[in-house]
Amino acid sequence: MSSQICLLLILAILTNLSASVTAQNYGCFGGNYTANGTYSANLISLISSLPPNITDNGYYNATAGQAPDRAYASALCRTDFQLEECRSCLRGAIAPLLQSLCPNRRQGILFRQMCTLRYSDEPISGGVGAQSYSVLSGSVRNMSSPEQFNQQLRVLLRELRGQAAAGGPLMKIAAGNETAPDFQTMFAMVQCVPDLSAAGCSNCLIRAEQLLCCGNNARIALYMPGCYLEYSIQPFYNISRIEQVRAMITAPLSPPVTRSSSSNDDGNSTRTVTIILVPIVASLLIAACVGTYVRNRLKKKTEHITLQRLDEEEDVSAEQSLIFDFEELVAATNNFSNRLKIGQGGFGAVYKGKLRSGQRIAVKRLSMSSKQGELEFKNEVVLMVKLQHINLVRLLGFSLRGAERLLVYEFVQNGSLDCSVFDPMKRLAINWDSRYKIIKGIAKGLVYLHEEARLRVIHRDLKASNILLDEDYNPKISDFGMARLFTEDETRAKTRRIAGTYGYMAPEYARNGHFSMKSDVFSFGVLVLEIISGQSNSSFKNVENGENVDYMLSFAWRNWRAGTAKKMIDPALMSASASRNDMLRCIHIGLLCVQENASDRPTMASVVVMLHSLSYTFPVPLQPGFFVPSSDDENKAIEFSRNEATISELYPR
Repeated sequence: MSSQICLLLILAILTNLSASVTAQNYGCFGGNYTANGTYSANLISLISSLPPNITDNGYYNATAGQAPDRAYASALCRTDFQLEECRSCLRGAIAPLLQSLCPNRRQGILFRQMCTLRYSDEPISGGVGAQSYSVLSGSVRNMSSPEQFNQQLRVLLRELRGQAAAGGPLMKIAAGNETAPDFQTMFAMVQCVPDLSAAGCSNCLIRAEQLLCCGNNARIALYMPGCYLEYSIQPFYNISRIEQVRAMITAPLSPPVTRSSSSNDDGNSTRTVTIILVPIVASLLIAACVGTYVRNRLKKKTEHITLQRLDEEEDVSAEQSLIFDFEELVAATNNFSNRLKIGQGGFGAVYKGKLRSGQRIAVKRLSMSSKQGELEFKNEVVLMVKLQHINLVRLLGFSLRGAERLLVYEFVQNGSLDCSVFDPMKRLAINWDSRYKIIKGIAKGLVYLHEEARLRVIHRDLKASNILLDEDYNPKISDFGMARLFTEDETRAKTRRIAGTYGYMAPEYARNGHFSMKSDVFSFGVLVLEIISGQSNSSFKNVENGENVDYMLSFAWRNWRAGTAKKMIDPALMSASASRNDMLRCIHIGLLCVQENASDRPTMASVVVMLHSLSYTFPVPLQPGFFVPSSDDENKAIEFSRNEATISELYPR
């Protein structure tokens, strides 16, 4: 179809609309690929890696596999959105694009307000491939001077086009506003894929401008594979975020050197510069050597990050803003009244309280007699300052007074998961949709900890009592006292001090002290089976006859192999027959997560894809870890749990 015909069609559509115009926001191209084939495996692995790898400039592209089954994928986010918003948009786009919009198609593209997700079996660098495909959406409004409006709009877009094209190889975006007729202001933003050349970006935006037809359009957004263009008579972009990202990725320019016309001055200047620079360079070299030595000595002690490190790594003013007045917290908790006590952890008690401003909070008062209290305090403060995610409990601040150490958290309305799901009466109110949301939320929180946070974090004590539920039953992972930080190139570690809770610990960790991201995956698998059954793994009973069974994981695996996995499902959920397939799929995922060998378990990123996929073919799970300790080992596990593990038992309100 020629571009003229496309233009006429768009004109006709816009002419006949009286209020708004929207278009299909995706496109599928190429032939079909074989489900569960090599290309399919490469594509799923590749596309699930995009969200954790995208950075602040909002763009990432990669490939996976070898020809002829090589997969290509790219992700582009609007730079004015925050990084986590970008990643969330991309995670939410993966399953719809692969499963429902372009099932088994070798090329596809999905446009969303915040992000564009694209894959292909051919190279897609820049705007190559499906260049003519575009999505147009907007709203129509009668304007008194449409010709003048469009004339001024073209001037603004031409100016922004030049700025974006000159943006460099890391970010090509520009936004601005212009006075419009009738005392209005028009706002516009343009963005190109960063790996387009300046000419390629300019040409893409010119084609986009040509598709913006004249008329009474109060807002138009046009998405193309290589670029994006939007304007509105209402402000819609975050210019401060754009400038922040630009400052982060733009290398500072060296100050200009002024040369003297006198050769003698040149010589004197050279000698002066030499005299000044030699000792400076020598000092810098010495400092670099000392810094390298110290850094290497501290590299393996990441978990002992202290508040001094926080001062060095973070803005000191940001730390100061987290400090609460000790007396205010004493007043907020009525001097830590037992009446306001809502939990007891391995390192102290948790109290609910209310600040003078009316804000409700939860205060953890670390035990002054605990040998691990100070380490746990430093660990949680540093971790939680750096970790911000909707599925992690939010640290509001801390307070110090002599030996007293207090952590202040957001107050989470519905307490811990174990108090809700394991309670015979309360769990009746938690339907399958809520439990499914809890499972998916925990998975997303772990993906953030393992792959997306600034520091890779292994929780090491993931359990039902460490999952808090807000008023909408959104899960929030809490209690990072036993968490371990990994450097970017670390994937596993070993400890001689086993810390955790028996029943949730992976076999390789409980036996030998080896832990990795797959240790958290094992704990997640146990949680999934607990949520579905409505029972704790430590006191599991056959849901059909109420008889005690040997071990929840072995019971689940035997019944899954026998085709009777429904025996694991909480009777309170059995009436939701329409969701039975989702429940059985979650049991399958849970069994994949608790396999004996860590290498056989999926990553949490893969688990998220599985949870959102309706046609994903799962591998067959192998035997789960049946680690049942001897009496001596069990006594050790209890001792470790008492001294080191964070065991939060929240009381019913």
